[in-house]
Amino acid sequence: MQKLSYLQIIDSMLTGPIPSSLGNLSELSFLDLQRNQLSGSVPTTLGNIPALNVLALSDNKLEGNLEFFLSLSNCRLLRILDIANNAFTGRLLDHVGNLSTQLRTFTASHNKLTGKLPSTLSNLSSLSWLSLPNNLFTGVIPESITQMQNLAWLDVSKNEISGPIPTRIDSLKSLQRLFLDTNKLSGSIPASIGNISKLEIIWLFDNQLDSTVPVSLFHLDKLVQLVMYNNSFTGVLPSDVGHFKQLAEMDFSSNFLHGSIPESFGQLRMLTYLNLSHNFFEDSIPDTFKHLTGLASLDLSSNNLSGAIPKFIANFTYMTTLNLSFNKLEGIIPDGGVFSNISVQSLIGNTGLCGAPRLGFLPCPEKSKSNSRHFLKFLLPAVTVAFGSIVLCICLTVRTLNKGRVQTLNIDQGDIMSLRLLSYHDLVHATDNFSSNNLLGTGSFGKVFKGQLSTGLVVAIKVLDMRLEQAIRSFDAECRVLRMARHRNLIRILSTCSNLDFRALVLQYMPNGSLEKLLHSEGRRHLGFLKMLEIMLDVSTAMEYLHHEHHEVVLHCDLKPSNVLFDSDMTAHVADFGIAKLLLGQDSSMITASMPGTLGYMAPEYGSFGKASRKSDVFSFGIMLLEVFTGKKPTDPMFVGDLSIRQWVHQAFPSEIVHVLDDQLLQDASATPCDLNHLLATVFELGLICSSESPDQRMSMSDVVVTLKKIIKDYAKSASATTQSAA
Repeated sequence: MQKLSYLQIIDSMLTGPIPSSLGNLSELSFLDLQRNQLSGSVPTTLGNIPALNVLALSDNKLEGNLEFFLSLSNCRLLRILDIANNAFTGRLLDHVGNLSTQLRTFTASHNKLTGKLPSTLSNLSSLSWLSLPNNLFTGVIPESITQMQNLAWLDVSKNEISGPIPTRIDSLKSLQRLFLDTNKLSGSIPASIGNISKLEIIWLFDNQLDSTVPVSLFHLDKLVQLVMYNNSFTGVLPSDVGHFKQLAEMDFSSNFLHGSIPESFGQLRMLTYLNLSHNFFEDSIPDTFKHLTGLASLDLSSNNLSGAIPKFIANFTYMTTLNLSFNKLEGIIPDGGVFSNISVQSLIGNTGLCGAPRLGFLPCPEKSKSNSRHFLKFLLPAVTVAFGSIVLCICLTVRTLNKGRVQTLNIDQGDIMSLRLLSYHDLVHATDNFSSNNLLGTGSFGKVFKGQLSTGLVVAIKVLDMRLEQAIRSFDAECRVLRMARHRNLIRILSTCSNLDFRALVLQYMPNGSLEKLLHSEGRRHLGFLKMLEIMLDVSTAMEYLHHEHHEVVLHCDLKPSNVLFDSDMTAHVADFGIAKLLLGQDSSMITASMPGTLGYMAPEYGSFGKASRKSDVFSFGIMLLEVFTGKKPTDPMFVGDLSIRQWVHQAFPSEIVHVLDDQLLQDASATPCDLNHLLATVFELGLICSSESPDQRMSMSDVVVTLKKIIKDYAKSASATTQSAA
């Protein structure tokens, strides 16, 4: 036991204190005791383990103060410290700054820690993840925290922190996620926040922030979520909000904003949730909103908006929630789309609306005669002026009386998807009571059905088998990954349905099936050599995004042809993130995965030891590429004993590589007057490198994308030359 370097006992219902004798394991580098029932204090003897690299104690019943941090200062290799979801009390003392300078992750959320945040946190110069929400911290955010140049995640939400946001917050150049919500912060947002170019999420809701919102904030072009409700922001929104090209969620509800809603909102094509309710916005709903076709939830209630309800809102096929109540809207209520099931609560308080008799609104009047119109032309302005004066007086009075007490719609962190939940009965109706006629497929954790929602949208509904604990975990994993992932080659979650007895994901429907069916079904469709290269490029760009561009590194862990789906344009989408994992660390970082992937596609280190990394996904991609161009599954009966699909291709490489190419693809490639052996060698070499036994010998997904683009460019150039010479 003295030589033990890796100890992981999770989800095992362990009880009692952590043995102090663990401090005798001098070579232990990885200690993970998460999700047990351990109690008592943390033994200071853990500081006697100089090799300790990871200490994960979250989700237990541990208690006492954090004095053991003093002994952990001896662990100079410590990179991850996780004590979240326990019952620790007391202050986070200054000696936290004496912890290892190699510390990357420090999580102490959901405890009962008190006092001020120590300024010595800035000594942890390598820290990229600082998570301290749901405690009892008070005082101000120390200005010294802005010295943490590597900090990517800062979460001190749901505490009692007061004072201003640090003025030099723009010094956090690596910051991607900022959670300061549900505190007592006051003052204005520093204009310098617009210099943090990597920011993807900003949550400042439920504070006492005031003044105008700085224009610079609207220049953060990587922002995905901006949640600012229940503050006291004043003034107008800037005319140009179009820099938010990636923005999916925006909430400025329950503030004191006024003026017109900017026309430039129409440029936010990725927007799915918009809440501007409980403000003083006026004029009409911008016509440019017609471009926001991805909106699922729109709340403009309790403003001073006027004019007609735009008819184009009825064409928003993803929209499930609309609230326009308590404005000055008038005219006919549109038909269809979200208006088919809208309730009176979503339109009430607009006395000028008509139509929709089922909701109790008066029928719209027939067109008036010309003399009536002539009379009204003089009468209406006078009535409008008088009525407007009365309304203005009332609004000013109500605003004075209710400042700081405006109702709001609360959003809990990580749960924005719940705003678009569908009920069980909605899904029963959509699938004809989960009829076998609508069954698209059956997997390890449940079934997938084709369904049509009440809006007319055709979707895929993934119903989890609640008898399996792993199915519930897969639901959580898929929600966690896809909720924030935004890429044209990733499947998209449209909604969810979740209760104690039933869980389902509502996904984009892919009418052209999977890559597996394309490769192996009878009477399969032949797409040609170039199209197969483009499909693999689609897959690689999706994986490059998850590995290197997403705000959290995502490991798919089960990449295979059945998890690559095609839309109506035959664009490939990577799907099924049921066993996906989030990774913190460098390119070589690995995690332990408890749910295995699929035989034939799993990397050796993943299948044998349960160790997954970016390079594990690269291995799966390499095997899939070999399968696409040979037409052989890695589990084909011909691969027995020591012969695998990779060894089979390697034996033919490079001189005999033409003999392993799929027959139909061979005919297509032969028609192009390029060096066939060179073309095939470059393709199969890529597959062989990606599926190397050693992770260190495999490419990164970024390099895979570059290589595939070059292969496609060279192949297309040869095909183009052929066409021109023939002409």
